[in-house]
Amino acid sequence: MYRKHTTRYNSVMTRTTLYRAYRPQSLKDVVGQEHITAVLERQVKEGTLAHAYLFAGGRGLGKTSIARILAKELECDDADIFEIDAASNNSVEDIRTLNENIYTLPFNSKKKFYILDEAHMLSRGAWNAFLKTLEEPPAHAMFVLATTELSKVPETVQSRCQVFEFKKASRENIETLITHIAKQEKRVIGAGVAEVIALLAKNSYRDALSHFEKVLSAIDSKTISREEVETLTGAPSFSLVRDCADAVAHRNAEKALSCVHKVHAQGMDAEIYLSMLTDYVRSALLLQYAPALKGEIQAEVGEEEVGVMLALSKDKESGLTHDFLRLLLEANARIRYQSVPVVVIELAIIEHLSKVK
Repeated sequence: MYRKHTTRYNSVMTRTTLYRAYRPQSLKDVVGQEHITAVLERQVKEGTLAHAYLFAGGRGLGKTSIARILAKELECDDADIFEIDAASNNSVEDIRTLNENIYTLPFNSKKKFYILDEAHMLSRGAWNAFLKTLEEPPAHAMFVLATTELSKVPETVQSRCQVFEFKKASRENIETLITHIAKQEKRVIGAGVAEVIALLAKNSYRDALSHFEKVLSAIDSKTISREEVETLTGAPSFSLVRDCADAVAHRNAEKALSCVHKVHAQGMDAEIYLSMLTDYVRSALLLQYAPALKGEIQAEVGEEEVGVMLALSKDKESGLTHDFLRLLLEANARIRYQSVPVVVIELAIIEHLSKVK
């Protein structure tokens, strides 16, 4: 789990960003990338580290954090760690300068450690200038290339590195992280708060911490409610999710479509709204077919909401069926490619309710 290692964060004291305050300090602290950290731990222990690594994956998954940890494991002094933003240092001349400097010995460490962030932004000429050095660097040099777009990194470069692909941050891991940080910060978060943050983060740990930092800095009270988070972040209102699900359950197309229209009219994120609606319908169906999961679902949405879901799930005439859930899942796969995302949700509702009347 991410552990805190800097100044306490609150609205009064000097603030350290949550991303920095809870950045993992060892490979064991890293969450969600165990398939990578296990290999690196073994290589560090056995002294079999490669001279070049390529870390690939979406934003905010810990690529540069793990690179820094790796440098720390090698006992590299700060003066011997070089972080280069390849987005702004991507020319042939930039790489030639790197090639020249790399042969000077480290200041206070056994290794000179280079981290190239956004490596896919290097120009073709820069890659060509870099290949020889990347293939046969001096013994004291080590590279970690980080990229969000692996397909844009030349095959010739990939073949010279150990390539690790980072997993997207699961909502469960993000919710666990937010709950943990809330406890560390001595805040009490209401049911659904961690879920909202996880949805807003869209599979990025860094984005999750950024959203939660905004919440902590804006809300002074010890207890934080879901409604406060929705208002502050602009996340889709849970009431619109509940009302839409209730309307579908009672086969009221007009009311259900009205909820979706409000999402569009108020500029809410339709993709997040669809995820929330899908989760709601899934939970209602789980309560119907697997009542033993009630406690687990109640921990996520609260006792009052579970009561509402139970009432809907017990109604034999309910329009919340597995067929509707299937349509929502199909909509989730299509929504990001639509110019007007809410149309995908509207179509799923219309298609379903036209069949169950």
